Amino acid sequence: LSSYFSKAMSQAGTSQFQEVIRQELEYSMKVELDKILATAPSNELEHTKKDLEGFKKLFHRFLQEKGPSVDWGKIQRPPEDSIQPYEKIKARGLPDNIASVLNKLVVVKLNGGLGTSMGCKGPKSLIGVRNENTFLDLTVQQIEHLNKSYNTDVPLVLMNSFNTDDDTKKILQKYSHSRVKIYTFNQSRYPRINKETLLPIAKGVSCSGENTECWYPPGHGDIYASFYNSGLLDNLIGEGKEYIFVSNIDNLGATVDLYILNHLMNPPNGKRCEFVMEVTNKTRADVKGGTLTQYENKLRLVEIAQVPKAHVDEFKSVSKFKIFNTNNLWIALSAIKRLQEKNAIDMEIIVNPKTLDGGLNIIQLETAVGAAIKSFENSLGINVPRSRFLPVKTTSDLLLVMSNLYSLNAGSLTMSEKREFPTVPLVKLGSSFTKVQDYLRRFESIPDMLELDHLTVSGDVTFGKNVSLKGTVIIIANHGDRIDIPAGALLENKIVSGNLRILDH
Repeated sequence: LSSYFSKAMSQAGTSQFQEVIRQELEYSMKVELDKILATAPSNELEHTKKDLEGFKKLFHRFLQEKGPSVDWGKIQRPPEDSIQPYEKIKARGLPDNIASVLNKLVVVKLNGGLGTSMGCKGPKSLIGVRNENTFLDLTVQQIEHLNKSYNTDVPLVLMNSFNTDDDTKKILQKYSHSRVKIYTFNQSRYPRINKETLLPIAKGVSCSGENTECWYPPGHGDIYASFYNSGLLDNLIGEGKEYIFVSNIDNLGATVDLYILNHLMNPPNGKRCEFVMEVTNKTRADVKGGTLTQYENKLRLVEIAQVPKAHVDEFKSVSKFKIFNTNNLWIALSAIKRLQEKNAIDMEIIVNPKTLDGGLNIIQLETAVGAAIKSFENSLGINVPRSRFLPVKTTSDLLLVMSNLYSLNAGSLTMSEKREFPTVPLVKLGSSFTKVQDYLRRFESIPDMLELDHLTVSGDVTFGKNVSLKGTVIIIANHGDRIDIPAGALLENKIVSGNLRILDH
Protein backbone atom coordinates (compact mmCIF):
# COMPACT_ATOMS: atom_id res chain seq x y z
CA LEU A 1 0.00 0.00 0.00
CA SER A 2 2.87 2.38 0.66
CA SER A 3 3.26 3.36 -2.98
CA TYR A 4 -0.46 4.07 -3.00
CA PHE A 5 -0.02 6.25 0.07
CA SER A 6 2.82 8.29 -1.33
CA LYS A 7 1.02 8.65 -4.64
CA ALA A 8 -2.22 9.54 -2.92
CA MET A 9 -0.40 12.00 -0.72
CA SER A 10 1.43 13.64 -3.59
CA GLN A 11 -1.95 14.17 -5.23
CA ALA A 12 -3.74 14.77 -1.92
CA GLY A 13 -6.69 16.93 -2.62
CA THR A 14 -5.95 17.21 -6.37
CA SER A 15 -7.69 14.08 -7.62
CA GLN A 16 -10.31 11.75 -6.29
CA PHE A 17 -8.27 8.77 -5.10
CA GLN A 18 -9.96 5.56 -5.99
CA GLU A 19 -12.84 4.89 -3.63
CA VAL A 20 -11.16 1.70 -2.51
CA ILE A 21 -8.05 3.48 -1.31
CA ARG A 22 -10.14 6.02 0.53
CA GLN A 23 -12.05 3.30 2.35
CA GLU A 24 -8.79 1.52 3.20
CA LEU A 25 -7.41 4.72 4.66
CA GLU A 26 -10.54 5.37 6.71
CA TYR A 27 -10.57 1.81 7.98
CA SER A 28 -6.87 1.93 8.95
CA MET A 29 -7.45 5.25 10.71
CA LYS A 30 -10.40 3.83 12.66
CA VAL A 31 -8.30 0.86 13.81
CA GLU A 32 -5.50 3.17 15.02
CA LEU A 33 -7.89 5.55 16.79
CA ASP A 34 -9.56 2.61 18.56
CA LYS A 35 -6.12 1.51 19.79
CA ILE A 36 -5.45 5.01 21.12
CA LEU A 37 -8.85 5.17 22.81
CA ALA A 38 -8.17 1.85 24.53
CA THR A 39 -5.27 3.49 26.41
CA ALA A 40 -7.47 6.25 27.91
CA PRO A 41 -7.98 6.15 31.70
CA SER A 42 -11.67 5.97 32.69
CA ASN A 43 -11.80 9.64 33.79
CA GLU A 44 -10.63 10.76 30.32
CA LEU A 45 -12.60 8.24 28.28
CA GLU A 46 -15.68 10.32 27.45
CA HIS A 47 -13.63 13.38 26.59
CA THR A 48 -11.13 11.49 24.42
CA LYS A 49 -13.97 9.76 22.61
CA LYS A 50 -15.52 13.12 21.66
CA ASP A 51 -12.17 14.42 20.43
CA LEU A 52 -11.47 11.37 18.30
CA GLU A 53 -15.01 11.38 16.85
CA GLY A 54 -14.51 15.00 15.80
CA PHE A 55 -11.14 14.16 14.30
CA LYS A 56 -12.64 11.23 12.37
CA LYS A 57 -15.18 13.57 10.74
CA LEU A 58 -12.43 16.01 9.79
CA PHE A 59 -10.27 13.21 8.37
CA HIS A 60 -13.23 11.89 6.37
CA ARG A 61 -13.75 15.33 4.82
CA PHE A 62 -10.04 15.68 4.15
CA LEU A 63 -10.11 12.47 2.09
CA GLN A 64 -13.19 13.69 0.18
CA GLU A 65 -11.96 17.14 -0.80
CA LYS A 66 -10.28 17.76 -4.12
CA GLY A 67 -7.72 20.51 -4.55
CA PRO A 68 -8.01 24.10 -3.40
CA SER A 69 -11.56 24.44 -2.25
CA VAL A 70 -12.49 27.51 -4.24
CA ASP A 71 -13.36 27.68 -7.90
CA TRP A 72 -11.61 30.92 -8.85
CA GLY A 73 -14.09 31.66 -11.61
CA LYS A 74 -16.95 31.91 -9.11
CA ILE A 75 -15.29 34.52 -6.91
CA GLN A 76 -16.97 37.91 -7.13
CA ARG A 77 -16.62 41.18 -5.33
CA PRO A 78 -19.05 41.39 -2.43
CA PRO A 79 -22.19 43.48 -3.11
CA GLU A 80 -21.97 47.09 -1.91
CA ASP A 81 -24.23 46.70 1.12
CA SER A 82 -22.64 43.46 2.36
CA ILE A 83 -19.60 45.31 3.71
CA GLN A 84 -20.61 48.40 5.64
CA PRO A 85 -18.24 51.25 6.50
CA TYR A 86 -17.77 51.57 10.26
CA GLU A 87 -18.45 55.33 10.04
CA LYS A 88 -22.00 54.62 8.89
CA ILE A 89 -22.61 52.28 11.83
CA LYS A 90 -21.11 54.74 14.29
CA ALA A 91 -23.21 57.59 12.89
CA ARG A 92 -26.37 55.91 14.23
CA GLY A 93 -25.20 56.78 17.73
CA LEU A 94 -26.12 54.78 20.84
CA PRO A 95 -29.50 54.21 22.48
CA ASP A 96 -30.18 55.19 26.11
CA ASN A 97 -30.46 51.55 27.14
CA ILE A 98 -26.96 50.54 26.02
CA ALA A 99 -26.44 48.72 29.35
CA SER A 100 -29.27 46.29 28.61
CA VAL A 101 -27.71 45.64 25.19
CA LEU A 102 -24.31 45.04 26.79
CA ASN A 103 -25.81 42.51 29.19
CA LYS A 104 -26.58 40.30 26.18
CA LEU A 105 -22.88 40.11 25.22
CA VAL A 106 -20.14 37.59 26.01
CA VAL A 107 -16.48 38.30 25.17
CA VAL A 108 -14.59 35.23 23.91
CA LYS A 109 -10.81 35.27 23.52
CA LEU A 110 -8.91 32.64 21.55
CA ASN A 111 -6.26 31.59 24.04
CA GLY A 112 -4.90 28.33 22.64
CA GLY A 113 -1.51 29.58 21.47
CA LEU A 114 1.91 29.29 23.06
CA GLY A 115 4.52 32.05 23.08
CA THR A 116 7.10 29.85 21.33
CA SER A 117 7.48 32.09 18.25
CA MET A 118 8.64 34.84 20.63
CA GLY A 119 10.92 32.50 22.60
CA CYS A 120 8.59 32.19 25.60
CA LYS A 121 7.40 29.09 27.41
CA GLY A 122 3.73 28.77 28.33
CA PRO A 123 0.64 30.58 27.01
CA LYS A 124 1.22 33.60 24.81
CA SER A 125 -1.45 35.50 26.75
CA LEU A 126 0.89 35.62 29.77
CA ILE A 127 3.65 37.59 28.00
CA GLY A 128 4.11 41.08 29.48
CA VAL A 129 3.00 43.69 26.96
CA ARG A 130 2.87 47.03 28.70
CA ASN A 131 3.87 48.22 32.21
CA GLU A 132 4.11 44.62 33.44
CA ASN A 133 0.58 43.90 32.14
CA THR A 134 0.05 40.73 30.09
CA PHE A 135 -2.44 40.25 27.22
CA LEU A 136 -4.75 38.59 29.73
CA ASP A 137 -4.40 41.42 32.28
CA LEU A 138 -5.31 44.00 29.64
CA THR A 139 -8.34 41.97 28.53
CA VAL A 140 -9.65 41.64 32.09
CA GLN A 141 -9.06 45.37 32.74
CA GLN A 142 -11.02 46.32 29.60
CA ILE A 143 -14.06 44.24 30.51
CA GLU A 144 -13.94 45.25 34.15
CA HIS A 145 -13.92 48.90 33.09
CA LEU A 146 -16.96 48.23 30.87
CA ASN A 147 -18.86 46.46 33.67
CA LYS A 148 -18.11 49.23 36.15
CA SER A 149 -18.92 52.08 33.74
CA TYR A 150 -22.30 50.68 32.67
CA ASN A 151 -23.12 48.55 35.74
CA THR A 152 -23.29 45.43 33.55
CA ASP A 153 -22.26 41.80 33.71
CA VAL A 154 -20.26 41.02 30.56
CA PRO A 155 -18.40 37.73 31.15
CA LEU A 156 -15.06 36.71 29.65
CA VAL A 157 -14.70 33.26 28.12
CA LEU A 158 -11.26 31.87 27.26
CA MET A 159 -10.92 29.10 24.71
CA ASN A 160 -7.80 27.31 25.94
CA SER A 161 -5.95 24.41 24.39
CA PHE A 162 -4.36 21.48 26.21
CA ASN A 163 -1.13 23.47 25.83
CA THR A 164 -2.37 26.53 27.72
CA ASP A 165 -5.13 25.31 30.05
CA ASP A 166 -3.16 24.50 33.22
CA ASP A 167 -1.00 27.62 33.22
CA THR A 168 -3.98 29.85 32.41
CA LYS A 169 -6.13 28.40 35.19
CA LYS A 170 -3.37 28.97 37.76
CA ILE A 171 -3.16 32.64 36.77
CA LEU A 172 -6.95 33.16 36.80
CA GLN A 173 -7.00 32.98 40.60
CA LYS A 174 -5.53 36.47 40.72
CA TYR A 175 -8.70 37.89 39.13
CA SER A 176 -11.09 36.25 41.60
CA HIS A 177 -12.01 39.65 43.07
CA SER A 178 -12.28 41.51 39.77
CA ARG A 179 -15.66 42.46 38.41
CA VAL A 180 -15.57 39.99 35.56
CA LYS A 181 -16.88 36.44 35.57
CA ILE A 182 -14.31 34.31 33.76
CA TYR A 183 -15.11 30.95 32.21
CA THR A 184 -12.87 28.60 30.26
CA PHE A 185 -13.39 25.68 27.92
CA ASN A 186 -10.90 23.60 26.00
CA GLN A 187 -10.33 23.14 22.31
CA SER A 188 -10.26 19.59 21.03
CA ARG A 189 -7.03 17.63 21.05
CA TYR A 190 -6.40 15.90 17.74
CA PRO A 191 -3.68 13.46 16.67
CA ARG A 192 -1.03 14.59 14.21
CA ILE A 193 -0.72 12.27 11.25
CA ASN A 194 2.31 10.94 9.42
CA LYS A 195 2.47 12.56 6.00
CA GLU A 196 3.47 9.30 4.26
CA THR A 197 1.14 6.78 5.90
CA LEU A 198 -1.71 9.13 6.83
CA LEU A 199 -1.91 7.39 10.23
CA PRO A 200 -1.61 8.95 13.70
CA ILE A 201 1.89 9.11 15.16
CA ALA A 202 0.50 8.75 18.70
CA LYS A 203 0.48 5.25 20.15
CA GLY A 204 -1.58 6.19 23.18
CA VAL A 205 -3.66 8.93 24.69
CA SER A 206 -0.88 10.42 26.83
CA CYS A 207 0.24 13.92 25.97
CA SER A 208 3.27 14.27 28.21
CA GLY A 209 6.98 13.62 27.76
CA GLU A 210 7.89 12.38 24.31
CA ASN A 211 4.21 12.25 23.35
CA THR A 212 3.70 16.03 23.44
CA GLU A 213 4.52 16.24 19.73
CA CYS A 214 1.82 13.70 18.84
CA TRP A 215 -1.13 16.00 19.46
CA TYR A 216 -2.28 19.47 18.37
CA PRO A 217 -5.23 21.85 18.84
CA PRO A 218 -7.05 21.97 15.47
CA GLY A 219 -7.20 25.71 14.82
CA HIS A 220 -9.76 28.22 16.07
CA GLY A 221 -12.52 26.88 13.78
CA ASP A 222 -12.90 24.26 16.50
CA ILE A 223 -14.63 26.89 18.67
CA TYR A 224 -18.14 25.97 17.52
CA ALA A 225 -18.00 22.28 18.44
CA SER A 226 -15.93 22.75 21.62
CA PHE A 227 -18.04 25.61 22.94
CA TYR A 228 -21.19 23.58 22.31
CA ASN A 229 -19.77 20.33 23.74
CA SER A 230 -18.52 22.06 26.89
CA GLY A 231 -22.09 22.92 27.93
CA LEU A 232 -21.06 26.55 28.34
CA LEU A 233 -22.95 27.68 25.22
CA ASP A 234 -26.26 26.41 26.65
CA ASN A 235 -25.54 27.92 30.08
CA LEU A 236 -24.92 31.36 28.58
CA ILE A 237 -28.06 31.18 26.43
CA GLY A 238 -29.91 30.22 29.62
CA GLU A 239 -28.59 33.39 31.24
CA GLY A 240 -30.07 35.49 28.43
CA LYS A 241 -26.84 36.11 26.51
CA GLU A 242 -27.32 36.55 22.75
CA TYR A 243 -24.01 37.40 21.06
CA ILE A 244 -20.35 36.55 21.44
CA PHE A 245 -17.54 38.86 20.39
CA VAL A 246 -14.65 36.60 19.42
CA SER A 247 -11.07 37.73 18.82
CA ASN A 248 -7.46 36.61 19.16
CA ILE A 249 -6.09 37.38 22.62
CA ASP A 250 -2.97 38.89 21.03
CA ASN A 251 -4.98 41.47 19.06
CA LEU A 252 -4.79 44.48 21.36
CA GLY A 253 -7.16 46.47 19.11
CA ALA A 254 -10.05 44.04 19.64
CA THR A 255 -12.01 45.85 22.33
CA VAL A 256 -15.80 45.74 22.76
CA ASP A 257 -17.29 48.25 20.34
CA LEU A 258 -20.68 49.57 21.46
CA TYR A 259 -21.65 50.86 18.00
CA ILE A 260 -21.20 47.46 16.36
CA LEU A 261 -23.02 45.76 19.23
CA ASN A 262 -25.92 48.21 18.91
CA HIS A 263 -26.07 47.57 15.15
CA LEU A 264 -26.39 43.84 15.85
CA MET A 265 -29.03 44.13 18.55
CA ASN A 266 -31.05 46.94 16.89
CA PRO A 267 -30.56 46.42 13.14
CA PRO A 268 -31.77 49.32 10.99
CA ASN A 269 -33.82 47.02 8.72
CA GLY A 270 -35.20 44.95 11.60
CA LYS A 271 -33.41 41.79 10.45
CA ARG A 272 -30.63 40.64 12.74
CA CYS A 273 -27.24 39.48 11.48
CA GLU A 274 -26.09 36.11 12.78
CA PHE A 275 -22.46 36.76 11.91
CA VAL A 276 -20.43 39.95 11.57
CA MET A 277 -16.80 39.95 10.49
CA GLU A 278 -14.68 43.02 11.07
CA VAL A 279 -12.46 43.63 8.07
CA THR A 280 -10.00 46.44 7.50
CA ASN A 281 -8.12 47.87 4.52
CA LYS A 282 -5.04 45.98 3.40
CA THR A 283 -1.63 47.57 3.48
CA ARG A 284 1.49 46.06 1.92
CA ALA A 285 2.03 44.18 5.19
CA ASP A 286 -1.28 42.31 4.96
CA VAL A 287 -1.20 40.86 1.46
CA LYS A 288 -1.57 37.31 2.79
CA GLY A 289 -4.61 38.02 4.98
CA GLY A 290 -7.87 36.21 4.22
CA THR A 291 -10.40 38.30 2.29
CA LEU A 292 -14.20 38.46 2.04
CA THR A 293 -15.71 37.63 -1.33
CA GLN A 294 -19.10 36.87 -2.78
CA TYR A 295 -19.29 33.19 -3.71
CA GLU A 296 -22.45 31.37 -4.79
CA ASN A 297 -24.57 34.23 -3.39
CA LYS A 298 -23.01 34.04 0.07
CA LEU A 299 -20.27 36.03 1.76
CA ARG A 300 -17.27 33.77 1.95
CA LEU A 301 -13.84 34.06 3.55
CA VAL A 302 -11.07 33.04 1.15
CA GLU A 303 -7.65 32.28 2.65
CA ILE A 304 -4.41 32.24 0.69
CA ALA A 305 -4.08 28.46 1.21
CA GLN A 306 -7.30 27.90 -0.77
CA VAL A 307 -6.24 29.93 -3.77
CA PRO A 308 -5.07 27.99 -6.85
CA LYS A 309 -1.36 28.69 -7.44
CA ALA A 310 -1.97 30.53 -10.70
CA HIS A 311 -4.06 33.16 -8.87
CA VAL A 312 -1.98 33.79 -5.75
CA ASP A 313 -0.52 37.05 -7.08
CA GLU A 314 -3.98 38.28 -7.97
CA PHE A 315 -5.20 37.34 -4.48
CA LYS A 316 -2.35 39.34 -2.92
CA SER A 317 -3.06 42.43 -5.01
CA VAL A 318 -4.10 45.34 -2.84
CA SER A 319 -6.15 46.82 -5.67
CA LYS A 320 -8.48 43.88 -6.33
CA PHE A 321 -8.98 42.61 -2.78
CA LYS A 322 -8.83 45.73 -0.69
CA ILE A 323 -9.77 44.31 2.71
CA PHE A 324 -8.77 41.44 4.97
CA ASN A 325 -10.27 39.61 7.95
CA THR A 326 -9.14 40.90 11.37
CA ASN A 327 -10.62 37.81 13.06
CA ASN A 328 -12.78 40.08 15.23
CA LEU A 329 -16.16 38.34 14.90
CA TRP A 330 -19.62 38.89 16.36
CA ILE A 331 -21.77 35.75 16.29
CA ALA A 332 -25.29 34.95 17.51
CA LEU A 333 -25.28 32.22 20.18
CA SER A 334 -28.65 30.80 19.08
CA ALA A 335 -27.29 30.41 15.53
CA ILE A 336 -24.22 28.51 16.74
CA LYS A 337 -26.49 26.16 18.68
CA ARG A 338 -28.85 25.62 15.73
CA LEU A 339 -26.08 24.96 13.20
CA GLN A 340 -24.08 22.79 15.57
CA GLU A 341 -27.10 20.59 16.27
CA LYS A 342 -27.73 20.20 12.54
CA ASN A 343 -24.03 19.55 11.93
CA ALA A 344 -24.31 22.35 9.36
CA ILE A 345 -21.21 24.45 10.00
CA ASP A 346 -19.08 24.12 6.92
CA MET A 347 -15.43 25.23 7.13
CA GLU A 348 -12.72 24.47 4.61
CA ILE A 349 -9.95 22.22 5.87
CA ILE A 350 -6.54 23.80 6.20
CA VAL A 351 -3.76 21.25 5.78
CA ASN A 352 -0.83 22.44 7.87
CA PRO A 353 2.40 20.53 7.10
CA LYS A 354 5.12 20.52 9.77
CA THR A 355 8.43 18.79 10.35
CA LEU A 356 8.98 17.56 13.90
CA ASP A 357 12.31 17.89 15.71
CA GLY A 358 13.33 14.38 14.75
CA GLY A 359 12.75 15.16 11.06
CA LEU A 360 9.41 13.37 10.70
CA ASN A 361 7.01 15.06 8.27
CA ILE A 362 3.50 15.30 9.62
CA ILE A 363 0.31 17.11 8.70
CA GLN A 364 -2.30 18.57 10.97
CA LEU A 365 -5.85 19.23 9.80
CA GLU A 366 -7.26 22.56 10.97
CA THR A 367 -10.16 24.93 10.40
CA ALA A 368 -10.54 28.71 10.83
CA VAL A 369 -13.36 30.32 12.81
CA GLY A 370 -14.14 32.96 10.16
CA ALA A 371 -14.59 30.37 7.41
CA ALA A 372 -17.99 29.48 8.88
CA ILE A 373 -19.42 32.83 7.77
CA LYS A 374 -21.11 31.20 4.79
CA SER A 375 -23.13 28.87 7.04
CA PHE A 376 -24.82 31.72 8.93
CA GLU A 377 -27.84 33.76 7.83
CA ASN A 378 -27.65 37.43 6.95
CA SER A 379 -23.87 37.78 7.44
CA LEU A 380 -22.21 41.16 7.24
CA GLY A 381 -18.72 42.59 6.92
CA ILE A 382 -17.90 45.87 8.69
CA ASN A 383 -14.89 47.81 7.43
CA VAL A 384 -13.36 49.03 10.69
CA PRO A 385 -10.47 51.44 11.32
CA ARG A 386 -7.03 49.86 11.30
CA SER A 387 -6.75 50.61 15.04
CA ARG A 388 -9.02 47.61 15.75
CA PHE A 389 -6.32 45.35 14.33
CA LEU A 390 -3.23 45.53 16.51
CA PRO A 391 -1.86 42.00 16.72
CA VAL A 392 1.37 41.25 18.55
CA LYS A 393 2.94 38.34 16.69
CA THR A 394 6.61 39.35 16.97
CA THR A 395 8.91 41.49 19.09
CA SER A 396 8.72 44.12 16.31
CA ASP A 397 4.99 44.41 17.11
CA LEU A 398 5.81 44.40 20.82
CA LEU A 399 8.14 47.39 20.37
CA LEU A 400 5.29 49.39 18.82
CA VAL A 401 2.79 48.68 21.61
CA MET A 402 5.35 49.31 24.37
CA SER A 403 6.35 52.67 22.88
CA ASN A 404 4.98 56.18 23.29
CA LEU A 405 2.99 55.69 20.06
CA TYR A 406 0.25 54.34 22.32
CA SER A 407 -1.26 55.39 25.60
CA LEU A 408 -2.89 52.87 27.92
CA ASN A 409 -6.24 53.60 29.50
CA ALA A 410 -8.34 51.00 31.37
CA GLY A 411 -6.68 48.14 29.50
CA SER A 412 -7.17 49.72 26.06
CA LEU A 413 -4.34 51.03 23.90
CA THR A 414 -5.02 54.10 21.81
CA MET A 415 -2.73 55.84 19.35
CA SER A 416 -1.15 58.92 20.94
CA GLU A 417 -2.71 62.19 19.85
CA LYS A 418 0.82 63.55 19.44
CA ARG A 419 1.41 61.29 16.44
CA GLU A 420 0.72 63.23 13.28
CA PHE A 421 0.11 60.27 10.97
CA PRO A 422 -2.71 57.76 11.51
CA THR A 423 -0.53 54.85 10.33
CA VAL A 424 1.87 52.84 12.45
CA PRO A 425 5.59 52.89 11.57
CA LEU A 426 6.99 49.83 9.81
CA VAL A 427 9.36 48.09 12.23
CA LYS A 428 11.63 45.17 11.33
CA LEU A 429 13.86 43.85 14.10
CA GLY A 430 16.43 41.22 13.09
CA SER A 431 16.90 37.72 14.49
CA SER A 432 18.92 38.93 17.51
CA PHE A 433 15.63 40.38 18.79
CA THR A 434 13.31 37.40 18.12
CA LYS A 435 13.10 36.18 21.70
CA VAL A 436 11.38 38.44 24.20
CA GLN A 437 14.20 38.20 26.74
CA ASP A 438 16.86 39.12 24.13
CA TYR A 439 14.68 41.96 22.89
CA LEU A 440 14.22 43.37 26.40
CA ARG A 441 17.95 43.12 27.08
CA ARG A 442 18.77 45.16 23.97
CA PHE A 443 16.64 48.18 24.93
CA GLU A 444 17.63 50.02 28.11
CA SER A 445 14.44 51.94 27.58
CA ILE A 446 11.96 51.97 24.70
CA PRO A 447 12.91 54.75 22.23
CA ASP A 448 10.72 57.76 21.46
CA MET A 449 9.00 56.71 18.22
CA LEU A 450 6.33 59.40 17.78
CA GLU A 451 7.86 60.67 14.53
CA LEU A 452 9.18 57.35 13.20
CA ASP A 453 8.18 56.08 9.74
CA HIS A 454 10.42 53.07 9.30
CA LEU A 455 12.91 51.20 11.46
CA THR A 456 15.10 48.29 10.35
CA VAL A 457 17.59 46.77 12.80
CA SER A 458 19.86 43.88 11.93
CA GLY A 459 22.68 42.18 13.85
CA ASP A 460 24.11 42.79 17.32
CA VAL A 461 22.61 46.18 18.21
CA THR A 462 21.74 47.67 21.60
CA PHE A 463 19.90 50.90 22.49
CA GLY A 464 20.80 53.11 25.45
CA LYS A 465 18.26 55.07 27.48
CA ASN A 466 16.11 57.82 25.99
CA VAL A 467 16.98 57.32 22.31
CA SER A 468 14.77 59.16 19.77
CA LEU A 469 14.03 57.71 16.34
CA LYS A 470 12.53 59.84 13.57
CA GLY A 471 11.79 59.36 9.88
CA THR A 472 13.59 56.35 8.38
CA VAL A 473 16.27 54.72 10.52
CA ILE A 474 18.29 51.71 9.39
CA ILE A 475 20.84 50.14 11.73
CA ILE A 476 22.91 47.24 10.44
CA ALA A 477 25.72 45.65 12.44
CA ASN A 478 27.85 43.45 10.22
CA HIS A 479 28.68 39.94 11.33
CA GLY A 480 31.13 40.15 14.24
CA ASP A 481 30.52 43.86 14.78
CA ARG A 482 28.41 45.36 17.52
CA ILE A 483 26.62 48.69 17.45
CA ASP A 484 25.63 50.42 20.69
CA ILE A 485 23.36 53.39 20.15
CA PRO A 486 24.39 55.78 22.96
CA ALA A 487 21.94 57.05 25.57
CA GLY A 488 20.08 60.18 24.52
CA ALA A 489 20.95 59.79 20.81
CA LEU A 490 18.63 61.29 18.21
CA LEU A 491 18.59 59.37 14.92
CA GLU A 492 16.63 61.12 12.18
CA ASN A 493 16.74 59.68 8.66
CA LYS A 494 20.00 57.87 9.39
CA ILE A 495 21.73 54.75 8.22
CA VAL A 496 24.08 53.30 10.81
CA SER A 497 26.23 50.44 9.61
CA GLY A 498 29.34 48.40 10.26
CA ASN A 499 31.28 50.03 13.07
CA LEU A 500 28.89 52.79 14.13
CA ARG A 501 29.49 55.28 11.37
CA ILE A 502 26.38 57.44 11.24
CA LEU A 503 25.50 58.55 7.72
CA ASP A 504 22.74 60.84 6.50
CA HIS A 505 19.98 58.97 4.77
